[in-house]
Amino acid sequence: MSMESQTPRTSHLGDAVRDAVLEIGTEEIPARFMPDALEQIEREGGRLLSEERVAHGTVRAFGTPRRLVLYVEGVAPIGPPMVRETKGPAYNVAFDAAGNPTRAAEGFARSRGVRVQDLIVKEEPKGRFVYAVSREPGRPAKEALASAFLRLVTTLSFPKSMRWSDREFRFARPIRWILALFGDEVVPFEVDGIRAGRLSSGHRFLTTGVLEVAKAEDYIEVLRRAYCMVDHRERRHVISKGAREAAEAVGGRVVEDPGLLEELTFLAEHPVPFVGRFDPDMLRLPREVIVTPMRDHQRYFPVEDGAGRLMPAFVAVRDGLPSRLDAVRRGNERVLAARLEDAKFFYEEDTKAPLERCIGGLAGVVFHEELGTMLDKTSRIEELAVDIADRLGLPSDARAVVARAARLCKADLVTHMVKEFPELQGIMGAEYARVGGEEEGVARAIFEHYLPRFAGDDLPESKPGIALALADKMDTLAGFFGIGIRPSGSEDPFALRRQVAGVVSILLERKVRVSASWLALRSASLFERAGVLKLPPEEVSEAILDFMRQRLRLSLIDRGIRYDLVDAALGAGFDDVPDALARAEALASASGTEEFGRAVTSYTRASRIAGAADRGEVSESVLCEPAERALFAAYLDARDRVEARVREGDYTGALAAMAALAGPIDDFFREVLVMAEDESLRRNRLALLARVAGLSRGIADLSKVVQADAAEGSTSR
Repeated sequence: MSMESQTPRTSHLGDAVRDAVLEIGTEEIPARFMPDALEQIEREGGRLLSEERVAHGTVRAFGTPRRLVLYVEGVAPIGPPMVRETKGPAYNVAFDAAGNPTRAAEGFARSRGVRVQDLIVKEEPKGRFVYAVSREPGRPAKEALASAFLRLVTTLSFPKSMRWSDREFRFARPIRWILALFGDEVVPFEVDGIRAGRLSSGHRFLTTGVLEVAKAEDYIEVLRRAYCMVDHRERRHVISKGAREAAEAVGGRVVEDPGLLEELTFLAEHPVPFVGRFDPDMLRLPREVIVTPMRDHQRYFPVEDGAGRLMPAFVAVRDGLPSRLDAVRRGNERVLAARLEDAKFFYEEDTKAPLERCIGGLAGVVFHEELGTMLDKTSRIEELAVDIADRLGLPSDARAVVARAARLCKADLVTHMVKEFPELQGIMGAEYARVGGEEEGVARAIFEHYLPRFAGDDLPESKPGIALALADKMDTLAGFFGIGIRPSGSEDPFALRRQVAGVVSILLERKVRVSASWLALRSASLFERAGVLKLPPEEVSEAILDFMRQRLRLSLIDRGIRYDLVDAALGAGFDDVPDALARAEALASASGTEEFGRAVTSYTRASRIAGAADRGEVSESVLCEPAERALFAAYLDARDRVEARVREGDYTGALAAMAALAGPIDDFFREVLVMAEDESLRRNRLALLARVAGLSRGIADLSKVVQADAAEGSTSR
């Protein structure tokens, strides 16, 4: 990739290797599209090169707002040859007893374009078979690259794509040029009427005209001279280091924000960080009121002092040159000053009246046209949250906090600040509650009820916050499921997957022991009372529970628990979500032992044979064989120990008690005829097996456990 002369590199065949590059030049692609697009290019690019039999070295993806790049090092001029083996007839069909080829062998050889004497014989479990071996020479790299590049460009996917001509081809943004080189040769292919060549384009505002790239190895440096850092990793480092140094220059430190850093990386081709300032008087505003317009609207990094207090400074990133930065700085400072003046005005206006005065305005805010207003939602949340608090056994003062916070939790939606900065919902509600004299628990619950807002976000910690967060999310799920709106494939316009993920995360991580089925049915019943459900509440509840089960399954697998053990635990129910986790963890802990594998086999066999047998009492007087009497005695002992362990939540101990029955079960099957001719014997033995199999009920459905030889190392979903 360097322009400097170097010793020619060679492939394993001794031929000189060269680099190859594909650049897709576009209009500006949204920054949020870029990380996934580059991951696709690197992954799929490598796969397609292999499929097209290109011998190559390292494959890397680069990207800027105006280009997606695949760079391939060390490409051999000729790809590896391919040997193809085609299975033919059985040996005794292809050759007679004397070893002479039959018409079947001759026909097979002719169909594969080989001579009969070139057929080979292979020993297989089902016998000996003949194979035809064909050898294809390696493809010229230029030809193979053209095919791989074309396939890559036409198969990239984006969250949204567009058409820009009368053709059917779609891409994230219009393609304006394609550069494709193998060494100094153009790799010829065409997409949507655009032919690949050796021409590129530099920085949109710092260069004019087109760039001609002589050879792939020059590509990075040619673009660098045109003020374009192609490697996004380099740009990320430049921004991170420059922002840190700019903040240090004014005695502060930059507030780290990986998401903003990623976005800025894909908004600039030649980033130059610089520091700006704002009126210190603005620091009297709440931190988020300052940070939100700075970060989310202007894409500036806030600066804080060593104690974590905001300083009247920010770091911005210019996509250009470091010259004339004073003018650029002043322009950015003016823009931020106007933003902060607006925020100050909104804050002062909003705090002229208590938050409760805003509740009436929620009647004018639509939650969903079929589900009523946010005032309606607030009423449902208040009732459900208090019910949840009762279920959690919260004391009366905490229940009062829940009720008050539920009444106020959506009020900030009609404030000036949240109308201008919607991302501050909940944050401003908590702030205005404090300013209005509400107790801290109420303010905290108002903020926490939106948590988690995204994957990896904080979870509510206070009990009132947990109750309110669950109520809000369950209300949303019940409402949309109740009118037939559910996530489908990649479509989830109302973020219902995020809502259910939040519910499951709270139940799991905060160990909330409230019935999932009660939550679902109670939430649906509130909508039924309002007369808006299109489905019976029981049906809505079942749909929500199935949705929760899917999310819980993924959550447990993400914890490293084997998929079949998760299925086994959930097969015994998940009404108590923390309990389902405890059972799955106990299964995972036991699964590596020989005793567990033996127990699974024994219990599964007992369950299968018992089937739908009558689960009536086992008559001890009818037990006549020593092995069945021994099994019954072992069952009674194990039952008492299993039940005791389950009451204590000790599922590891319960599984150990169950495993002790494996031997008696095996002896029973070895020595006792279950399906005896005598009906009373048969019914009694089936009842005994049903009792034994029922020991695992409430712990795990052991029939879902894949035995160790099949499941080892598997985390498939």
